[in-house]
Amino acid sequence: MKPTFLASLILLVCPAVRASEVRSKPNLVMVFIDDLGWGDFSCFGNTEARTPNIDALAAGGIRFTQFYVNSPICSPSRCALSTGQYPQRWKITSFLNNRADNERRGMAQWLDPKAPVLARRLQDGGYATGHFGKWHLGGQRDVDDAPPITGYGFDASLTNFEGMGPKLLPLTRKPGDTASGKIWGDAERLGGPVTWMPRSKITTGFIDAAIPFIDQAVAAKKPFYVNLWPDDVHSPFWPPVDRWAEGKRGMYLAVLKEMDRQLGRLFDHLRSNPELRDNTIVLICSDNGPEPGAGSAGPLRGVKGGLFEGGIRSPLIVWGPGWLAPEKAGSTDAQSVFAAFDLAPSLLKLAAIKPPEGTAFDGEDLSGTLTGKAAASRGAPIFWRRPPDRKSSLTKPPLPLPDLAVREGKWKLLCDYGGSNPLLFDLLADPGEGRNLAAEEPGVVARLSKAVLAWHRSMPADRGPELGQKNPAAGK
Repeated sequence: MKPTFLASLILLVCPAVRASEVRSKPNLVMVFIDDLGWGDFSCFGNTEARTPNIDALAAGGIRFTQFYVNSPICSPSRCALSTGQYPQRWKITSFLNNRADNERRGMAQWLDPKAPVLARRLQDGGYATGHFGKWHLGGQRDVDDAPPITGYGFDASLTNFEGMGPKLLPLTRKPGDTASGKIWGDAERLGGPVTWMPRSKITTGFIDAAIPFIDQAVAAKKPFYVNLWPDDVHSPFWPPVDRWAEGKRGMYLAVLKEMDRQLGRLFDHLRSNPELRDNTIVLICSDNGPEPGAGSAGPLRGVKGGLFEGGIRSPLIVWGPGWLAPEKAGSTDAQSVFAAFDLAPSLLKLAAIKPPEGTAFDGEDLSGTLTGKAAASRGAPIFWRRPPDRKSSLTKPPLPLPDLAVREGKWKLLCDYGGSNPLLFDLLADPGEGRNLAAEEPGVVARLSKAVLAWHRSMPADRGPELGQKNPAAGK
């Protein structure tokens, strides 16, 4: 891809601000990886594949081991990260699909542009804002009337087949092929310009767009907020032809290592410039747990799509030499419990930008925790509702999954919509959720059941109860 084409994607429309203001506001880079398991970075215990570039950031930053996302599946997890609110408020409760399937599940077709998206508030506060990577918050399949990504407060965007606007689309090739294939070709109608490039190099394509965007923001003396949302480790897996591997897990590890290698170029760019190194905060996490047989949740129970820990707990690395407490470099925070929707109010606090008037975030300001200057957890519990189309696990054979979950302190309760079939775990003693304490702690069960049912009823409904009754595994 030519730099001149990438440069054409950049649109910095806000006036320049004083250099002193830039130094008082951190640059922010959010790396949000698709379908990565809690245990897939080698700095989180992966011994089958090394992720040296990500590990290097962890070595100079903070690893958080009790960080959560707000859904075990893609679109609602991205919604919570972007808005600082429960995704149920916006009727995005599972992955956005074609129009009929979204209606079948009782969902919106796209994120309402009126939502309090973090990028828009940062943009209004003088930030250059760019989104590079997967979007999946509207504009996919036959939903071709969704707002463009730039309609959510981004000055520039470059995405894949699940978003409106300029995009990179994948060419695929396996060993022995003499020509490349094309997938998701119908996404060309969802915005352009469109560039076709090898699937194994698309993260490089996003980085090739993000780096000049960053450099232009620096030249304009503007702080920047960049989303870099790669989807390498979401199936189907297409590593470089010369790195092909055996089996699903092997292919997954091959693309994981290649993604880490490509991300290294972005990280090197940020570290090599003292101005960027000293005034940039990078956050790296996953949107949900791993696909069965591909990624790994380490010692945690469950996978993508379910509310056990493996589906909703994410690795989180925060790096920022100029903003983190110096003594916390290379440390692990195994104490603080918080979630992705806490990031929006926390980052606004670090940027010294007030939330939009009248906005009630579900997330809390944990900026001190992110920067290692505190070890605080959320004050309020975290609640989850399963995706309406995920009453059964993705495992073989499929098993029925709980409908609701709540984390409060050391306790995690899972139950069905009416409070039946409670599962209670002490996550400090039993992070793998192996011992159900519901019969031994009836008072805790009663209190947490009441809380999660009240939260569930306060949220807009989807069609999870109806679809769960139709699911053959629901009664097993």
